[in-house]
Amino acid sequence: MTYKASSERYQSMKYNRCGNSGLLLPAISLGLWHNFGGVDSFENGRAMLRRAFDLGITHFDLANNYGPPQGSAEEMFGQVLKTDFAPYRDELIISSKAGYHMWDGPYGEWGSKKYLIASLDQSLKRMGLDYVDIFYSHRPDPNTPLEETMGALDQIVRQGKALYVGISSYTAEQTEEAVKILNRLGTPLLIHQPSYSMLNRWIENGLQDVLQENRVGSIAFCPLEQGLLTSKYLSGVPADSRAAKSTGALSEDRVTEEMVHKIKQLNEIAANRGQNLAQMALAWVLREGRVTSALIGASRVSQIEENVAALDRLEFTGDELNRIEDILSDK
Repeated sequence: MTYKASSERYQSMKYNRCGNSGLLLPAISLGLWHNFGGVDSFENGRAMLRRAFDLGITHFDLANNYGPPQGSAEEMFGQVLKTDFAPYRDELIISSKAGYHMWDGPYGEWGSKKYLIASLDQSLKRMGLDYVDIFYSHRPDPNTPLEETMGALDQIVRQGKALYVGISSYTAEQTEEAVKILNRLGTPLLIHQPSYSMLNRWIENGLQDVLQENRVGSIAFCPLEQGLLTSKYLSGVPADSRAAKSTGALSEDRVTEEMVHKIKQLNEIAANRGQNLAQMALAWVLREGRVTSALIGASRVSQIEENVAALDRLEFTGDELNRIEDILSDK
């Protein structure tokens, strides 16, 4: 059946300006890290992408190694782009990244110009695109000069293969230096993609200040801590959960009695707000406007619908924020 996007797709989504740019990003973006690979159901992934766009999610975040197998999420997205999203390409923000291992030999990972440019060429071919909207250095490379990695990002923009550039998981100090280099080159840093959640607050120790001072946007990945900040673990570890299967970064030994106690207390606050825990966790990440977009993952359409509904209640009272801080700090 031919896909036609909802005529109401822009009525309820919130869009935030990304740093010092003209680009607006949806407050909720969809990542294709899991559940969109070659081993997954194509029709389920297609349904999630369609529903996300119908809800106003215009930003779809990929990377060269997403799958499994590696590259297959980009191939899957390329198929949907061709069959469903082709008329809407100019309404979409499509991002990809390179930094993790993709092929054998000394040029298949990290941050050299050789790897980044070759990897993006492969990504564009997999997705059937002439350019991506945002291209990221997926992780800092301890052995390649930052000038080379940032120079490659600048070259990619000048070649017309990306409109904007970003970095992911860089420290505050690395980010500050990257900003300086890119400003000298004339390709400003648009966005940083760090991990960030109620349970993972490392960016508050300097990085957020650097981003704000330099007017760089941010998009938080794992805002739900790979499902830990949902109702799934309120009673322990379900047999079919990510923690039980030890997939991704969430392992069963993280779901301790103490952690479950914290999650239950947070869930009570969410219920009093008229939200589920996941919705409150997303609203918390977006509080105060310091994060441009929260990057969600999903395994079914209903999760996307529930997560987007977090935007119905983004405000927190001072008492709510204080209670959350007390829970997180074990006071």
